[in-house]
Amino acid sequence: MGVYGEHVLPRIIDVACNLKTAVPQRRRVCEGLSGDVVEIGFGSGLNVPFYPPAVRQVAAVEPADVGWKLAAGRVGASTVPVHRSGLDGQALPFPDDRFDAALSTWTMCTIPDITAALRELRRVLKPGGTLHFVEHGLAPDERVRRWQHRLEPVQKRVFGGCHLTRPVVDLLVDAGFTIEDVDRYYEKGSPKALGAHSLGVARSP
Repeated sequence: MGVYGEHVLPRIIDVACNLKTAVPQRRRVCEGLSGDVVEIGFGSGLNVPFYPPAVRQVAAVEPADVGWKLAAGRVGASTVPVHRSGLDGQALPFPDDRFDAALSTWTMCTIPDITAALRELRRVLKPGGTLHFVEHGLAPDERVRRWQHRLEPVQKRVFGGCHLTRPVVDLLVDAGFTIEDVDRYYEKGSPKALGAHSLGVARSP
């Protein structure tokens, strides 16, 4: 990944993903989590303050050492035990049917093989387990989509492979999840090309 990807980018993401507009979205997406949870793209632990009391423990999957170091204060202050338990969402080091729920916040855009990652989440979730997600992706409006396709090559270079045009809900359905609830919206204060969001809950069969 190089110096930028390993040391600079995690710090940029820590700031960019901790803006005031993200807080209510993090609170919403964490509602209803319970039991043993796997969080992919844990980053610097920005979701930790919003874990409900019903969460028993969290297995954090995070490739960046710097991100995990930045999370130390939040993890240390958490009433929910959090353990760094994996580095790659495409190959999760857990047995089948291990978790009650999964959490992904602004992560699916950067995973190189998102199909493999969703397959892995299906594998490690118990039957009927839920995936709570908030992600940006392909916009509903064609004019915005055209801008997304123009901007995506730059976005991927600057933000560690971040895609703007992934159809998040379609990807979840194709992976075998059932969408129980989804809210699609443009994030206030963000350019539409960057802020076409989907927030919801998907259930594994």
